[in-house]
Amino acid sequence: MYSFEFERPTTIDDAVAALSRSGAQVIAGGQTLIPTLKNRLASPDVLVSLGAISELRGISVSSGSVVVGAATTHAEVAHSAAEAFPALSGLANNIGDPAVRNRGTVGGSIANNDPSACYPAAALATGATIITNSRRIAADDFFLGIFETALDEDELITSVEFPIPAAANYQKFEQPASRFALVGAFVSRFDTCVRVAITGAADSGVFRWSEAEKALTASFSPDSLAGLSVEADDMISDVHGSQAYRTNLVAVMTRRAVAAC
Repeated sequence: MYSFEFERPTTIDDAVAALSRSGAQVIAGGQTLIPTLKNRLASPDVLVSLGAISELRGISVSSGSVVVGAATTHAEVAHSAAEAFPALSGLANNIGDPAVRNRGTVGGSIANNDPSACYPAAALATGATIITNSRRIAADDFFLGIFETALDEDELITSVEFPIPAAANYQKFEQPASRFALVGAFVSRFDTCVRVAITGAADSGVFRWSEAEKALTASFSPDSLAGLSVEADDMISDVHGSQAYRTNLVAVMTRRAVAAC
Protein backbone atom coordinates (compact mmCIF):
# COMPACT_ATOMS: atom_id res chain seq x y z
CA MET A 1 0.00 0.00 0.00
CA TYR A 2 0.93 3.63 -0.36
CA SER A 3 0.97 5.84 2.74
CA PHE A 4 -2.18 7.80 3.56
CA GLU A 5 -3.90 9.66 6.36
CA PHE A 6 -6.82 8.01 8.15
CA GLU A 7 -9.82 9.87 9.49
CA ARG A 8 -12.63 8.33 11.55
CA PRO A 9 -15.45 10.89 11.87
CA THR A 10 -18.40 10.26 14.16
CA THR A 11 -21.03 12.31 12.31
CA ILE A 12 -22.20 12.55 8.71
CA ASP A 13 -21.32 16.25 8.56
CA ASP A 14 -17.77 15.54 9.69
CA ALA A 15 -17.47 12.76 7.13
CA VAL A 16 -18.63 15.03 4.32
CA ALA A 17 -16.16 17.69 5.44
CA ALA A 18 -13.35 15.14 5.46
CA LEU A 19 -14.28 13.97 1.98
CA SER A 20 -13.89 17.50 0.67
CA ARG A 21 -10.15 17.26 1.29
CA SER A 22 -7.97 16.74 -1.76
CA GLY A 23 -7.37 13.08 -2.50
CA ALA A 24 -9.90 11.84 0.06
CA GLN A 25 -11.74 8.56 -0.40
CA VAL A 26 -14.41 6.93 1.71
CA ILE A 27 -14.03 3.46 3.20
CA ALA A 28 -16.95 1.49 4.63
CA GLY A 29 -16.50 -2.29 4.90
CA GLY A 30 -13.41 -2.16 2.70
CA GLN A 31 -14.17 -5.41 0.86
CA THR A 32 -13.24 -3.88 -2.49
CA LEU A 33 -11.04 -0.97 -1.47
CA ILE A 34 -8.58 -2.85 0.75
CA PRO A 35 -7.58 -5.37 -1.96
CA THR A 36 -7.34 -2.46 -4.40
CA LEU A 37 -4.96 -0.63 -2.07
CA LYS A 38 -2.91 -3.77 -1.44
CA ASN A 39 -2.39 -4.15 -5.18
CA ARG A 40 -1.49 -0.46 -5.48
CA LEU A 41 -4.31 0.17 -7.90
CA ALA A 42 -5.45 3.22 -5.91
CA SER A 43 -3.50 5.79 -3.94
CA PRO A 44 -5.81 8.04 -1.88
CA ASP A 45 -4.17 10.69 0.27
CA VAL A 46 -6.88 10.39 2.92
CA LEU A 47 -9.12 7.47 3.88
CA VAL A 48 -12.36 8.52 5.56
CA SER A 49 -13.84 5.66 7.57
CA LEU A 50 -17.60 5.45 8.15
CA GLY A 51 -17.30 2.81 10.86
CA ALA A 52 -17.86 5.15 13.80
CA ILE A 53 -20.98 6.91 12.45
CA SER A 54 -23.84 5.21 14.27
CA GLU A 55 -26.56 7.03 12.31
CA LEU A 56 -25.44 5.21 9.14
CA ARG A 57 -26.29 1.81 10.59
CA GLY A 58 -29.55 0.03 11.20
CA ILE A 59 -32.74 -1.08 9.49
CA SER A 60 -36.26 0.28 9.86
CA VAL A 61 -39.58 -0.72 8.30
CA SER A 62 -42.29 1.86 7.63
CA SER A 63 -44.88 2.79 5.00
CA GLY A 64 -44.25 -0.29 2.90
CA SER A 65 -40.48 0.17 2.68
CA VAL A 66 -37.34 -1.17 4.29
CA VAL A 67 -34.82 1.60 4.95
CA VAL A 68 -31.26 0.35 5.36
CA GLY A 69 -28.45 2.54 6.69
CA ALA A 70 -25.53 2.76 4.31
CA ALA A 71 -23.03 1.28 6.79
CA THR A 72 -25.29 -1.65 7.67
CA THR A 73 -23.56 -4.95 6.96
CA HIS A 74 -24.87 -7.74 4.77
CA ALA A 75 -25.14 -9.96 7.84
CA GLU A 76 -27.35 -7.38 9.57
CA VAL A 77 -29.62 -7.16 6.52
CA ALA A 78 -29.84 -10.95 6.31
CA HIS A 79 -30.97 -11.10 9.94
CA SER A 80 -33.10 -7.97 10.37
CA ALA A 81 -34.92 -7.92 7.01
CA ALA A 82 -35.90 -11.60 7.07
CA GLU A 83 -39.48 -10.99 8.17
CA ALA A 84 -40.27 -7.74 6.34
CA PHE A 85 -38.49 -8.46 3.04
CA PRO A 86 -37.38 -12.12 2.69
CA ALA A 87 -35.98 -11.66 -0.83
CA LEU A 88 -33.63 -8.90 0.30
CA SER A 89 -32.63 -10.94 3.34
CA GLY A 90 -31.91 -13.96 1.17
CA LEU A 91 -29.81 -11.89 -1.22
CA ALA A 92 -27.72 -10.55 1.66
CA ASN A 93 -27.29 -13.99 3.21
CA ASN A 94 -25.74 -15.35 0.01
CA ILE A 95 -23.09 -12.68 -0.56
CA GLY A 96 -19.51 -13.92 -0.30
CA ASP A 97 -18.67 -15.79 2.88
CA PRO A 98 -19.25 -15.02 6.59
CA ALA A 99 -16.21 -12.74 6.73
CA VAL A 100 -17.45 -10.68 3.80
CA ARG A 101 -21.03 -10.56 5.13
CA ASN A 102 -19.85 -9.30 8.50
CA ARG A 103 -17.70 -6.50 7.03
CA GLY A 104 -19.26 -5.53 3.69
CA THR A 105 -21.95 -2.85 3.66
CA VAL A 106 -25.03 -2.02 1.62
CA GLY A 107 -23.89 1.51 0.84
CA GLY A 108 -20.44 0.35 -0.17
CA SER A 109 -21.83 -2.19 -2.61
CA ILE A 110 -24.24 0.25 -4.21
CA ALA A 111 -21.71 3.10 -4.39
CA ASN A 112 -19.08 0.82 -5.95
CA ASN A 113 -21.55 -0.55 -8.52
CA ASP A 114 -19.51 -3.62 -9.38
CA PRO A 115 -21.03 -5.17 -12.53
CA SER A 116 -21.51 -8.49 -10.69
CA ALA A 117 -22.70 -7.16 -7.32
CA CYS A 118 -26.07 -8.21 -5.92
CA TYR A 119 -27.46 -5.08 -4.23
CA PRO A 120 -27.65 -2.97 -7.40
CA ALA A 121 -30.07 -5.57 -8.81
CA ALA A 122 -32.22 -5.34 -5.67
CA ALA A 123 -32.23 -1.55 -5.82
CA LEU A 124 -33.14 -1.43 -9.50
CA ALA A 125 -35.76 -4.19 -9.30
CA THR A 126 -37.60 -2.58 -6.40
CA GLY A 127 -37.35 1.00 -7.62
CA ALA A 128 -35.31 1.90 -4.55
CA THR A 129 -34.28 5.40 -3.57
CA ILE A 130 -30.65 6.08 -2.74
CA ILE A 131 -30.54 8.76 -0.06
CA THR A 132 -27.40 10.85 0.31
CA ASN A 133 -26.32 13.68 2.58
CA SER A 134 -27.79 16.16 0.08
CA ARG A 135 -30.53 14.53 -2.03
CA ARG A 136 -32.65 11.51 -2.98
CA ILE A 137 -31.78 9.62 -6.18
CA ALA A 138 -34.04 7.08 -7.86
CA ALA A 139 -32.27 3.80 -8.60
CA ASP A 140 -33.22 4.18 -12.27
CA ASP A 141 -31.09 7.35 -12.36
CA PHE A 142 -28.30 6.17 -10.07
CA PHE A 143 -26.48 3.35 -11.89
CA LEU A 144 -24.72 4.85 -14.91
CA GLY A 145 -22.37 2.04 -15.98
CA ILE A 146 -19.68 -0.27 -14.64
CA PHE A 147 -18.29 1.23 -11.42
CA GLU A 148 -20.06 4.48 -12.29
CA THR A 149 -22.92 6.14 -10.41
CA ALA A 150 -24.64 9.52 -10.12
CA LEU A 151 -22.79 10.32 -6.88
CA ASP A 152 -20.74 13.50 -6.78
CA GLU A 153 -17.17 13.28 -5.50
CA ASP A 154 -17.95 14.55 -2.01
CA GLU A 155 -21.42 13.00 -1.80
CA LEU A 156 -22.13 10.25 0.71
CA ILE A 157 -24.86 7.59 0.68
CA THR A 158 -26.62 7.67 4.04
CA SER A 159 -29.35 5.06 3.48
CA VAL A 160 -31.25 3.11 0.85
CA GLU A 161 -35.05 2.89 0.82
CA PHE A 162 -36.32 -0.37 -0.68
CA PRO A 163 -40.09 -0.51 -1.43
CA ILE A 164 -41.47 -3.91 -0.40
CA PRO A 165 -43.08 -5.71 -3.36
CA ALA A 166 -46.11 -7.96 -3.14
CA ALA A 167 -43.73 -10.77 -4.12
CA ALA A 168 -40.04 -10.91 -4.93
CA ASN A 169 -37.17 -13.31 -5.40
CA TYR A 170 -33.48 -13.19 -6.30
CA GLN A 171 -31.72 -16.00 -8.10
CA LYS A 172 -27.96 -15.99 -8.55
CA PHE A 173 -25.73 -18.27 -10.60
CA GLU A 174 -22.46 -17.93 -8.72
CA GLN A 175 -18.86 -17.80 -9.74
CA PRO A 176 -17.70 -20.53 -7.31
CA ALA A 177 -14.55 -18.86 -6.00
CA SER A 178 -15.81 -15.32 -5.40
CA ARG A 179 -19.55 -16.01 -5.11
CA PHE A 180 -20.14 -12.96 -7.26
CA ALA A 181 -22.94 -13.34 -9.78
CA LEU A 182 -22.13 -14.73 -13.20
CA VAL A 183 -25.78 -13.79 -13.64
CA GLY A 184 -28.24 -12.68 -11.02
CA ALA A 185 -31.93 -11.93 -11.59
CA PHE A 186 -34.08 -10.01 -9.10
CA VAL A 187 -37.81 -10.03 -9.84
CA SER A 188 -40.29 -7.80 -7.99
CA ARG A 189 -44.05 -8.00 -8.48
CA PHE A 190 -46.00 -4.91 -7.44
CA ASP A 191 -49.75 -4.33 -7.70
CA THR A 192 -49.46 -2.49 -11.01
CA CYS A 193 -46.21 -3.71 -12.57
CA VAL A 194 -43.29 -6.12 -12.49
CA ARG A 195 -39.66 -5.03 -12.40
CA VAL A 196 -36.77 -7.29 -13.41
CA ALA A 197 -33.12 -6.37 -12.83
CA ILE A 198 -30.13 -8.35 -14.08
CA THR A 199 -26.60 -8.23 -12.68
CA GLY A 200 -23.35 -9.96 -13.66
CA ALA A 201 -24.29 -10.31 -17.32
CA ALA A 202 -23.86 -7.08 -19.27
CA ASP A 203 -20.85 -5.02 -20.28
CA SER A 204 -22.73 -1.93 -19.11
CA GLY A 205 -23.47 -3.34 -15.64
CA VAL A 206 -26.81 -3.83 -13.91
CA PHE A 207 -29.86 -3.27 -16.10
CA ARG A 208 -33.63 -3.71 -16.25
CA TRP A 209 -34.95 -6.32 -18.66
CA SER A 210 -37.89 -4.33 -20.00
CA GLU A 211 -39.18 -7.00 -22.38
CA ALA A 212 -39.50 -9.48 -19.51
CA GLU A 213 -41.16 -6.83 -17.34
CA LYS A 214 -43.83 -6.22 -19.96
CA ALA A 215 -44.55 -9.93 -20.39
CA LEU A 216 -44.67 -10.61 -16.65
CA THR A 217 -46.90 -7.61 -15.98
CA ALA A 218 -49.40 -9.06 -18.43
CA SER A 219 -49.14 -12.56 -16.96
CA PHE A 220 -46.93 -13.37 -14.00
CA SER A 221 -45.73 -16.85 -14.89
CA PRO A 222 -42.43 -18.42 -15.97
CA ASP A 223 -44.19 -19.44 -19.19
CA SER A 224 -44.60 -15.77 -20.08
CA LEU A 225 -40.85 -15.60 -20.65
CA ALA A 226 -40.85 -18.34 -23.29
CA GLY A 227 -38.98 -17.21 -26.38
CA LEU A 228 -37.64 -14.03 -24.76
CA SER A 229 -33.93 -13.29 -24.55
CA VAL A 230 -31.62 -10.35 -24.08
CA GLU A 231 -29.25 -9.17 -26.81
CA ALA A 232 -26.15 -11.40 -26.82
CA ASP A 233 -23.95 -8.56 -28.13
CA ASP A 234 -24.44 -6.68 -24.85
CA MET A 235 -23.31 -9.60 -22.67
CA ILE A 236 -19.93 -10.11 -21.00
CA SER A 237 -17.64 -12.74 -22.47
CA ASP A 238 -14.77 -13.97 -20.29
CA VAL A 239 -13.13 -17.13 -18.94
CA HIS A 240 -16.25 -17.89 -16.90
CA GLY A 241 -18.74 -17.83 -19.74
CA SER A 242 -19.40 -16.68 -23.30
CA GLN A 243 -21.97 -14.12 -24.39
CA ALA A 244 -24.32 -16.91 -25.46
CA TYR A 245 -23.87 -18.66 -22.12
CA ARG A 246 -24.79 -15.55 -20.16
CA THR A 247 -27.69 -14.79 -22.49
CA ASN A 248 -29.15 -18.18 -21.68
CA LEU A 249 -28.47 -17.74 -17.96
CA VAL A 250 -30.40 -14.45 -17.89
CA ALA A 251 -33.52 -16.24 -19.10
CA VAL A 252 -32.99 -19.26 -16.85
CA MET A 253 -32.38 -17.28 -13.67
CA THR A 254 -35.30 -14.94 -14.35
CA ARG A 255 -37.67 -17.88 -14.83
CA ARG A 256 -36.41 -19.40 -11.59
CA ALA A 257 -36.98 -16.13 -9.75
CA VAL A 258 -40.54 -15.87 -11.08
CA ALA A 259 -41.28 -19.46 -10.12
CA ALA A 260 -39.97 -18.86 -6.58
CA CYS A 261 -42.01 -15.70 -5.97
